[in-house]
Amino acid sequence: MPKMKTRRAAAKRFSKTGSGKIKRNKAFTSHLLEHKTSKRKRKLRKSAIMAKGDVKRTKQLIAYK
Repeated sequence: MPKMKTRRAAAKRFSKTGSGKIKRNKAFTSHLLEHKTSKRKRKLRKSAIMAKGDVKRTKQLIAYK
């Protein structure tokens, strides 16, 4: 059976932590930032751990990363 290919788009967006969880960046940071509060923008900078329901599919996309 051939190797699975890594989805490059997913590999650029998600990464695995040491314990195998999936790390992602938060949305809503690219534009329309003027009306968002500084507190909200600061919190959006930090990465987040992916929700449990999405992890299985995402792990398949970034199998070897």
